[in-house]
Amino acid sequence: MSDEASAADTSKPQKSERRTPSGEAEEVAPGILRIMLPIELPGLGHVNCYALEDERGIALIDPGLADGVSHQVLTDCLADAGLDITRVHTAVATHSHFDHFGGIARLRKLDTAQPVAVYAHATFGKVWRDAYDELLAGQGEDSASLETRSDEEVHDYLLELAGSLRRDTPWGTKTDGFPVELIRSWSDGINPIDTLRPPDVTHPVHDGDTIMLGGRPWTAMHTPGHADDHLCLWNGELGVMFGGDHLLPNITPHISGFSAYEDPLGEFFASLERVGLLDEVNLALPAHGDPFGDPSGRSAAIADHHHGRLDRIREIGDEIGNQPVDEYMKLLFRERSWGMMAASETYAHLEWLRLHSSAKRTDEGSTPHYRL
Repeated sequence: MSDEASAADTSKPQKSERRTPSGEAEEVAPGILRIMLPIELPGLGHVNCYALEDERGIALIDPGLADGVSHQVLTDCLADAGLDITRVHTAVATHSHFDHFGGIARLRKLDTAQPVAVYAHATFGKVWRDAYDELLAGQGEDSASLETRSDEEVHDYLLELAGSLRRDTPWGTKTDGFPVELIRSWSDGINPIDTLRPPDVTHPVHDGDTIMLGGRPWTAMHTPGHADDHLCLWNGELGVMFGGDHLLPNITPHISGFSAYEDPLGEFFASLERVGLLDEVNLALPAHGDPFGDPSGRSAAIADHHHGRLDRIREIGDEIGNQPVDEYMKLLFRERSWGMMAASETYAHLEWLRLHSSAKRTDEGSTPHYRL
């Protein structure tokens, strides 16, 4: 999430995105249950999983992390609502971030009445899925030798492998590796790779497609920005939209500069505008935080926030001249937020300024520099 999320003030009420799970399934719209699953990420205390029942069983939207704790919370909350998790037939991932899709790995291990179908955007997680597949394929003799190792040795080997993936960024650095101990805490009973590798999609979804969830038709809207493959789903009769991380009630979504789009921030602005035009929708169900009304107004407020960030970068450019992304990041974000996500978002904003003739880019070696 952006620096808006990191600027916490203990004298103010806690943002709903930070709340710890309630431990119950709450009906937030007709036929839609909200289950808060535990996560511990900067600015966040839970991810909302939404459950919808039909005559075949249960559909889940964003079933959380892959860890066993989240899976148990999901199981218990469904049971308290009179629902059996083995009746899950569909899992929808709004986008390919591990706190949204990880739980699919455990759902697929359940002895369900039917294989769990996975719905996500047609481009869902392809870059990262391919990267993990290439990493596994490149192990050669190590992979063959796994047959002679104990289950514990194999698990530890895959843990190290899952955390080792690093990729070049367009702003001249490499992505961070992932902490092995964190992956270990998520991967009891499942392949550690599956905690981070986006799952294969059985039902690719495109912009404008209609999918049936809970006995109702939901229209898919492709909303890139936070992630290239982000989807929102809306139903005009109910006036409800599943907003994923595209619209959050109090904090602004992180905009990823690690993108296949030339202008990820521009894509995000266009996505906000499209959602803002959905007059039929009056309730947004976000992936973090409480449900909220007036999604059109929230779309405009988030766009205003990012335009304010662009203004701040212009001021920074006047101060520091021709500099790489990291130098802009250090003045745009507070020190406690410095890192991959802050650099990624800074890059997305600098590229928007370049493409809109407010910045010039020079590539010095493999590191782009910007002058405002």
